[in-house]
Amino acid sequence: MLKEKANHPDAIPAGETPTPVEGVHPYAGPAGGWGALRAVARTIRDQMGASTDTRALLQMNQPEGFDCPGCAWPDPKHTSSFEFCENGAKAVTWEATVKRVDPDFFAQHSVSELWEWNDHALEDAGRLTHPLRYDAATDHFVPASWEDVFSRAGTALQALEHADQAEFYCSGRASNEAAFLYQLFAREFGTNNFPDCSNMCHEATSVGLPKSIGVGKGTVTLEDFDHADAIFCIGHNPGTNHPRMLSTLAAASKRGVPIIVANPMRERGLERFKSPQHPSEMLLPGATQLASAYHQVKIGGDYAMLSGMMKALLEMHDASMASGGPAVLDLPFIADHCTGFEKLEAYLRAASWDWIERQSGLVRAAIESMAQIYAKAERVIICYGMGITQHKHGTENVQQIANLLLLRGNIGKRGAGICPLRGHSNVQGDRTVGITELPSDAMLDRLDAAFAIQSPRKHGHNAVQALAAMQRGEARALISLGGNLAVAMPDPDACFAAIRKLDLSVNIVTKLNRTCLLTAKETLILPCLGRTEQDMQAAGPQWVTVEDSMSMVHASRGRLKPPAPDLKSEPSIVAGLAKAALSATRSDWDMLTGNYDRIRDKIEAVFPDFRDFNQRVRTPGGFRLTIAASERRWNTPDGKAHFIVHDVPSRDADSLLLTTIRSHDQYNTTIYGFNDRYRGISGRRDVIFCNQDDLAMLGLAHGDLVDVESEPGRVMQAVTAIAHPIARGSTAAYYPEANCLIPLDDYDAQSGTPAYKSIPVTIRRSA
Repeated sequence: MLKEKANHPDAIPAGETPTPVEGVHPYAGPAGGWGALRAVARTIRDQMGASTDTRALLQMNQPEGFDCPGCAWPDPKHTSSFEFCENGAKAVTWEATVKRVDPDFFAQHSVSELWEWNDHALEDAGRLTHPLRYDAATDHFVPASWEDVFSRAGTALQALEHADQAEFYCSGRASNEAAFLYQLFAREFGTNNFPDCSNMCHEATSVGLPKSIGVGKGTVTLEDFDHADAIFCIGHNPGTNHPRMLSTLAAASKRGVPIIVANPMRERGLERFKSPQHPSEMLLPGATQLASAYHQVKIGGDYAMLSGMMKALLEMHDASMASGGPAVLDLPFIADHCTGFEKLEAYLRAASWDWIERQSGLVRAAIESMAQIYAKAERVIICYGMGITQHKHGTENVQQIANLLLLRGNIGKRGAGICPLRGHSNVQGDRTVGITELPSDAMLDRLDAAFAIQSPRKHGHNAVQALAAMQRGEARALISLGGNLAVAMPDPDACFAAIRKLDLSVNIVTKLNRTCLLTAKETLILPCLGRTEQDMQAAGPQWVTVEDSMSMVHASRGRLKPPAPDLKSEPSIVAGLAKAALSATRSDWDMLTGNYDRIRDKIEAVFPDFRDFNQRVRTPGGFRLTIAASERRWNTPDGKAHFIVHDVPSRDADSLLLTTIRSHDQYNTTIYGFNDRYRGISGRRDVIFCNQDDLAMLGLAHGDLVDVESEPGRVMQAVTAIAHPIARGSTAAYYPEANCLIPLDDYDAQSGTPAYKSIPVTIRRSA
């Protein structure tokens, strides 16, 4: 049985030096620090050169500037002059690059040639400058007018047998205004098919939390972190995926707040941090310690670990009550606000510590220590990421976190709550303004009243269902508002083949990516403005809005000159497609896109939480949407918060599970470079991180070339095994390269989220 070592969390034995491997050099520095400053300088040099547009970095996440196109971490009320992080700087310089992909580029490079380029090279080529259509006779993309591409798309959509043959994919980078128009277009066209990036990341939150607490969002604000007595970080890596969170964690650490980490891999961004924004800190030795305890739960073991914490709380409660002491559980809160406690209590009393240890990979003492810290704190925040959601039981994981918080009333009070860490900068906002395949009748009724249309009531496709429909030939058209869908999804070969079968593929993007190269009968690339850039419409300069992970809605104003005069904004492109496809449209698309205030007025009409939208969003910092659970109002059918119990299948204690991870040089499918500084990887991505003892059990060693197989015929070949501090029975490889190991039908049954984080694998030496 594989268990956590009680004395030391690292998997590499002390004193043992791994065999040198090319491109693998342990990194001793903290998260942030001089390494981050050097990386920012390098990316500015590589992408922007001597361009004066580097001033854009000073406008990022400022009240009169633009929102970072990277993560969704909220902005503080009192921003600094440098309110950006290393990966935010990479995102901006990647968008504001001086490199261009113009008609001459496509004249020189055929689609067949470009297909052989790696994903980094495709995007690194630069910004797209002209609308394009694919010419099958020459195998080249050729420039086209906006009128031509809109007409071609409209003709193909009108030729479909019915509206449900179209799929409308939406990326989390789309603004609220663009996403709202997009869902209006699709619903007036006649479908609720909205595969979107939320389906691939935090859908378990959107599906699971409404059943628990009545809302599919987090309940905390950024200010709550200033009042928390303990912070738990489970299944996320802030150093790479939301680096600005590190300043918040560091501030909590400095005031003595315990930060408890549960994560299979040891991540530098959870261990220690040196803020590049504070010169005095940069000049001093050392760094701020973040994690006060770091527990390496095995992949897929979170549900058992959380069960163990609650079982320990129950045992502490029993012992205290028996001795005449105070209650450990918040019994008045449970009685007044919750239902289902008896069922949870019975489940916890029946769960054996032997099962909890085997499934979590943690010893009982470690779990009890976590529970003790939780019990001592009056106000607790639990943060989690896709290490919780991207499992076949991701929804159950989310609801188990809610159960733990409810036991001590840690929802709906200052300094406490649940904090799902969203990825893309507006993935939450897109869902709020209607990008969902499961719309409520009430929302559709308001949409119909606002635009005098008749929306379809039949539920549509999520991402997995959309690709499956394409495979079967039932879906014939795909419009993608941003993103790189085919690369983001599991089973890339199946996804590639499915998109190539379509009658129409439209990609609305700033840069070339692999999905653009999947040629259907009609293939169009529509280049759009980036968030950093000026958006001029009929009424003058326009700006958009976004929603962060904590439900704050604020303005984003681009300031840079667009990279080409022929680019259109996302709202304008959506309107152009709608006018071409909807011959009898009831919507005045030109009126809406001429002045984005009119779009926001319509958002307010359809979504009551956006009351006084145009007025409130002009306040510096914007406004927070109403989160009823933050006020202990539970929008569930019975008006109560629910303890929810599941019977999660046990895993074989001796099995090996693989999780996909991002490198520090990427954001989602965008690969900025080939370094992963904090994990000690440089110039390569062809590695798999393994526990040293697991390698030894397999007769392998650090640096060996191995094949990784998830099922017959599904193999990632010739990757280098790297001994790394990761939990026993756990291994990790980079996303999206490891997506080949995941079949399309391996997903959470409740949310539809693919199981990117718990792939059963075998590892063998390469032939």
